Amino acid sequence: MFELYYNHAAKAKDDILSGLTVAFALVPEAVAFAFVAGVNPLVGLYGAFMMGLVTSLVGGRPGMISGATGATAVVMVALVAQYGVEYLFITIVLTGVFQMLFGAAKFGKYIRMVPYPVMLGFVNGLAIVIFLAQMDHFKIEGADGVMHWLGGTPLFTMLGLVGLTMAIMFFLPKITRIIPAGLAAIITISLIVIFGGVDTKSVGDIADISGGFPMFHIPEVPFTLETLYIILPYAVILAGVGLIESLLTMTVVDTITNSRGQGNRVSIGQGLANTVNGFFGGMGGCAMIGQTMINVSSGGLRNLSGIAASLFLLSFIMFASDLIALVPIAALVGLMFMVVIGTFEWGSFNLLNKVPREDVFVGILVTVVTVFTDLATAVIVGVIATALVFAWKQARHIYITSEDHADGSRTHKVHGPLFFASSHRFSELFDPEHDPDEVYIDCALSRIADHSAIEAIDHLAERYKKAGKNLHLIHLSPECTKLLTTAGDLVEVNFKEDPRYYVADDKLA
Repeated sequence: MFELYYNHAAKAKDDILSGLTVAFALVPEAVAFAFVAGVNPLVGLYGAFMMGLVTSLVGGRPGMISGATGATAVVMVALVAQYGVEYLFITIVLTGVFQMLFGAAKFGKYIRMVPYPVMLGFVNGLAIVIFLAQMDHFKIEGADGVMHWLGGTPLFTMLGLVGLTMAIMFFLPKITRIIPAGLAAIITISLIVIFGGVDTKSVGDIADISGGFPMFHIPEVPFTLETLYIILPYAVILAGVGLIESLLTMTVVDTITNSRGQGNRVSIGQGLANTVNGFFGGMGGCAMIGQTMINVSSGGLRNLSGIAASLFLLSFIMFASDLIALVPIAALVGLMFMVVIGTFEWGSFNLLNKVPREDVFVGILVTVVTVFTDLATAVIVGVIATALVFAWKQARHIYITSEDHADGSRTHKVHGPLFFASSHRFSELFDPEHDPDEVYIDCALSRIADHSAIEAIDHLAERYKKAGKNLHLIHLSPECTKLLTTAGDLVEVNFKEDPRYYVADDKLA
């Protein structure tokens, strides 16, 4: 009994300390994404707090962290610039409704259909995006109002603190795991900077994060069809982007922890969190792979870690904003660099000569599109590219073997699926002019899959009919028979009744 208690206490300690580490990392990210979306930094911080808390309480995948993200922020910027922040809030409410409907309809399971090369490209692309996002911290605004790269002492100071942070995170776990390495690094670097009088950029130099508890607020917009017309496209895009990033992040956590999340529950949790955001002045968001990786690597494998991160973030806003303002940006940059190293699939380089070139191409394509556009576009492009590659490869595998019979008829046995990509090749395989009067197409080793296949068969039947010959289809599967029967007048083919075959069984004897 006491052993069980201590085990639970140890796990709770890991979750709480991991949550504290994540909360530190959430502050600059939420502020940065708020700037991207064109809203007040507190809107981003409130969004991170509510996304993390609600998803962890009602529908989050254990270990996964949700908050304000860049993927959703880039969609919001045009809406906020043209219509204002109140329209953003009502859009976030509708976004949440769409996501909850998606989960209620049990569509979350379809994330399992995303091919592995797309997943690989998604992870590598996000690692690069996280890395590039840290580059802004190596810049400073000049007298001309333009951002310039750091140089001289400020640059070496920044690099030294970042390197020390990474060193602590690398070596500390080899000595002890009592305290998460990320948290230890943040505290150590902060003490060095504060008591050593080191001149470097801190969280307080980015924005003032002090505030109160988020208050209930009905978005001040006219509830008319015109408003719906304005917000509907943004809500649909935000719902799609948020769900894709959240469900793919869930899949990554599944792989790391060797467990399985519930996609439909995650979708509902994300939706509810976004709806709450819209009524409490937050910018919404979705799962964050960077913070999730920090959490999992720090031992936060339960929902308590997400709850702790959210409550710590709120306490920073309400009570400890002055202390958090002293945290050096270099410590958080070093933390994120270690996330990049842990997130990027370095083993993918070893796969270049071991997997089909088409899969390598798809993985690189998704990575590049993720970096230069957004995650949702990258995943959609990757899935389409994979489907086209698969269709092309399958189309090349269709062929026939022919057999002549004593009665003068001929049977063409089709090998491979008949669908849109192989229909042209299928038509080229037959020569009605030189075939006998009775021709049978044996479909036992093939499958008629779609409308293009039906049209190919219909066109082939017309060719045999014009040549004065009869074409029969045999050994059709029940699904193919149903498809051709439903097509009705579209198909002019004589179906030959297949004999029924029975398996010898003692019960029939």
